[in-house]
This record gives sequence, C-alpha cells and structure tokens, in this order.
Amino acid sequence: MTAPNASEFTLSADPFALFGRWLDEARANEINDPEAMALATVDADGLPDARMVLCKQADADGLVFFTNIESAKGRELAATPRAAALFHWKSLRRQARFRGAVTMLDETAADAYFRTRARESRVGAWASQQSRPLESRERLEELVVDYSDRFGEGEIPRPAYWRGYRLAPEQIEFWQNGDFRLHDRIAFARAGQGWQRERLFP
Repeated sequence: MTAPNASEFTLSADPFALFGRWLDEARANEINDPEAMALATVDADGLPDARMVLCKQADADGLVFFTNIESAKGRELAATPRAAALFHWKSLRRQARFRGAVTMLDETAADAYFRTRARESRVGAWASQQSRPLESRERLEELVVDYSDRFGEGEIPRPAYWRGYRLAPEQIEFWQNGDFRLHDRIAFARAGQGWQRERLFP
C-alpha cells in the first residue's frame, strides 16, 4: 500500500471525506475489524479509561457506537460526556484520532441497530451486566441459557440500558507512517462551520 498523495492527504480540506477514504481502504485491507477504535473516557477521579469498541457509523456528524449505558464507559460518559477515539490500521501503517463531545442517540436509532445484531449477540446484551463483578464463567453461561429460554423463538427486544452514542469531533488528526520516523501528521480543528488544518512535527 503506497502512501496517499498530497491532494488526498496533506492538502485535504475535509477531514470526514479523507477519513471515509481511509476507512474504505482499511475495510479492503485489514484482516480484522477495520471499524475497531480505542475509545477513551475519564472517570470521576480524572483517571483515563480506554477500551476497544466498534464504530458503526462515520459521517460528517461524527462517530457512532453502541454499548451498555450501565457499563464503566456509560457511567463515565454520563458524568463527563467527552471522549477521544483512535483507529489504528497496522497493515496500512496509518492512524486517525478524534476528540470531542459525546451525545446519546435516541431510542429509535438504538432499536434500529439492535435489530441488525445476531440473535446470539442480542441475547448476550441481556445476559451481560457489563463491567460488574462476575463470580464465574459458568454464571454468565447460565444467564445466556436463561435468556435464550425466556425469549425462545420470539422477538428479542432491546434492553433499556443498551443505547447508542455519537462522538462529534472538535479535533481530528491523521497519521501516516514514514521512513526513519519521518511520519506525516495532519491535524484539523473546528473553526466555525469549517475546519482549520495544520501540519504537525512527527
């Protein structure tokens, strides 16, 4: 994979258009989960927390992901609704970073996406009390069986605690690997209705 030329990368004025091209290339080349991003939040003590989540939508409005709002990240976002996200595509030697405010999506959006999930994943959303202590793996498996029996062959509704979020970036940075650590870094920052772009030292 060759590095993007200047018009595609260093001179791009629209960070979301550039990110869309990079994500498409990652989908074509990455072996596993090109939509995976590290999501960083902060707890009540100001201690950063990070984990991998899947980005389910990326457009000019931001990055969309879904989770249990009673999980650690859900509680942290409720208290401090700001986050950072990092995509790292190792095979392409690229990364993209986002920072900004996070808002919860409405229930209609959560319902629509929940229905697209595999049936086993929908059962898992009911069975897992995410981020809370679990006495044993066997207990989790028991809960999966319990909820599978409860719903049978019928519809599996979305748990009220399973919702979607959108990270609306105020800052976006693109990084392209270069030889001898002479990487390319292009940063975008919100400037009114548009973006201010600058090159950074690697």
